Amino acid sequence: MAARALGKPCATDDFAAIARACAAGRDDLASRGMAEDGGRRLRMFSTWEITRYLIPVAPGHFRRVMKQNPDLPQGRSETEGGAKWFTLDEVLRLRAHFGAEGSKAKSYLPYRPKGLPAKMVAVANFKGGVGKTSTAAHLAMSAALDGYKVLVIDLDSQGSMTSIFGGQVADEWQTVFPLLARHHARHLQAENQRRMDRGENPQPLDDTLSEALDVTANQLIQKTHWPNIDLIGAQLNLYWAEFQIPVWRMQGRGWKLWDALTDSLSADGVLRDYDLVFLDTPPALGYLTINGLAAADILLVPLGASFLEFDSTGRFFDMLHATFGSIEEAETMTARALGREGLAFQWDAVRALITRYDGGQQAELAALMQSYLGPTLSPHRQGFTALIGQAGEQVQGIYEADYRDFNRETYARGRETFDETWAAVKSLILGAWRRDEAEAAEIEAEGAAPGAAAQ
Repeated sequence: MAARALGKPCATDDFAAIARACAAGRDDLASRGMAEDGGRRLRMFSTWEITRYLIPVAPGHFRRVMKQNPDLPQGRSETEGGAKWFTLDEVLRLRAHFGAEGSKAKSYLPYRPKGLPAKMVAVANFKGGVGKTSTAAHLAMSAALDGYKVLVIDLDSQGSMTSIFGGQVADEWQTVFPLLARHHARHLQAENQRRMDRGENPQPLDDTLSEALDVTANQLIQKTHWPNIDLIGAQLNLYWAEFQIPVWRMQGRGWKLWDALTDSLSADGVLRDYDLVFLDTPPALGYLTINGLAAADILLVPLGASFLEFDSTGRFFDMLHATFGSIEEAETMTARALGREGLAFQWDAVRALITRYDGGQQAELAALMQSYLGPTLSPHRQGFTALIGQAGEQVQGIYEADYRDFNRETYARGRETFDETWAAVKSLILGAWRRDEAEAAEIEAEGAAPGAAAQ
């Protein structure tokens, strides 16, 4: 009986059959969140949701403003005299109206200081199953509901974030891969110019690098079913970068690969055009993760309240120290030999975040983790609720779930944990922007001081 249950041996070709079965099932599940034309559609938002979560006004005042301004979106009712529902595009228009005409004592518009670049938030941990992609996706959605213009970058070749936002990625040329290749190609071009200045022969660029020189970030960015969330997606071929980058490093040892993503996004105006960029990294400390972490202003590390995840996260931070420390040491030695300043990585904030929290079972361990990690561990615990589970089954975020599928207060309790997560992260973002503003003002003041020009 055991031999019959075992079945026939599995050969390499059988993996392809299993993969095809998974692909068919994945397409079936993904289609549940799609409209009849095969595209994703973001649900509409009711007056109750708008006034409770999105625009801080009383429902009665909201309705009066609508009546007084017939040119504003008026929403639509599914039944005569029923609740009014609005698209997110319409909500953003309403938010802009209240920002311009509403009470000056209230903050209707999202804060973004003028002249400063977007803040980049990386979500990382090399242990899988800690809620990394889910956390990054819900933070992006939260920011979008606040009115921010958001770019999501999927650095994980598994492409889970891409699936959440309905992205279509044919190959690695629609991922960040060509941006990394372009950065290396420009480094080689600069090196070749120096070679020719010395009378040496230039190093030829291969077809991949030559083609990448013509690719910009805007060519890779996809619109999503969220009007203010765009995406640079990922798929399996992106993993090729983990093999290609070491080859490029051998070709040009002076290439600063950790700057590749930041420099490319900055050069293409992405950090000017977006307010926030969320980076979903692979569950490994490879070259793609290093690029994402080096690019980030804020690093979030999700983990569960368990011994194994606490232990693994400690090892993750140990590897971060070793990896970035070795880069700094090597670069600083080279810089000092040339009489320049050394390299020092810096992040505005680093926070660990407990996810999938069960207060009845994990409170003691979470408190112990807090006592050891102190302020590095966010005091907010992201709980797991039935709402989260049901949203996952429908291939959507909890903010995409229609509260009419639940008891209204059940819905309110279910989304509360993600609202609080966003509030904690938003506080870090705003604090970092405020600090940047103060530093910029101080530099400007020093430059304007009498005698500064002479100095």
